[in-house]
Amino acid sequence: MEYKDYYQTLGVAKTASEDEIKKAYRKLVRKFHPDVSKEANAQGKTQELNEAYGVLGDAEKRAAYDELGRGQQFRAGQQFRPPPDWGRNHGAGMGGAGGSSDFFADLFANLGGGRRRQAPPQRGDDSHAKLAIDVIDSYQGASRTISVTVTEADGYRSDRNLSVNIPKGISAGQQLRLAAQGQAGAGGPGDLYLEIEFRPHPRYRVEGRDVFVTVAVTPWELALGGEIDVATPSGKLTVNVPAGSQTGRKLRLRGRGLPAKDAGDMFLLLEVVLPPATSAKGRELYQTMARDLAFNPRAGD
Repeated sequence: MEYKDYYQTLGVAKTASEDEIKKAYRKLVRKFHPDVSKEANAQGKTQELNEAYGVLGDAEKRAAYDELGRGQQFRAGQQFRPPPDWGRNHGAGMGGAGGSSDFFADLFANLGGGRRRQAPPQRGDDSHAKLAIDVIDSYQGASRTISVTVTEADGYRSDRNLSVNIPKGISAGQQLRLAAQGQAGAGGPGDLYLEIEFRPHPRYRVEGRDVFVTVAVTPWELALGGEIDVATPSGKLTVNVPAGSQTGRKLRLRGRGLPAKDAGDMFLLLEVVLPPATSAKGRELYQTMARDLAFNPRAGD
């Protein structure tokens, strides 16, 4: 197997302090992070950095590694074989660094002289957050840029801007999975899950896949009926209002809810709006209605 010069990997001297090693690792792991680096082998480079820091960032592992090279002139890439009793003397409790090369396995995962591969490094934790969208975003689909804060492998917290595609028909409570955008780990980052919720809207309300739309109508449109134009999340619709309708009546439009595979329905809630009686003509019309219609909505109370 090939010798790994962990000091060279991190670009520090063998006399580097713990703080210098940590700073060098943080700088390089941010530079080669797969989400920002344009290097062809950014993922492999990141694994090398994690392995090097997993050894040099741990006092016990670093001491054992330094003892191995004391008085030797090993070079990175040089063919190398650990001493016969290395696993027996240094293997116990030395596994778990952030890497999985043969070099690391032979140095720190041999027990009693027999080769034993270390367990695969664990992925980072998944992250969870809420993403508020408008009802119209579900009807049309959308793209949003969000900012998230993640914890890197060394504990350093960094901010990332992520582009999120919102598919048509998505409902509140559904989750969007962004692979490898969660917390960092030796085996790679976890995932980010975004739970969808709808922003409040003055006219639109969502329940499951059904959408409720408040529609302002005039008294004569309710009383006489006829076609009216209604603005909805899916665009303007022409709807027939049955004659003799009352405020609060609910008109159902099948399949006009959220456009999922099993689309919901749209419900139009009719709400009468009275014209103002601020002009002489307006007051005269109301007086005529009061006299001729002789209607008392509270009769029988």
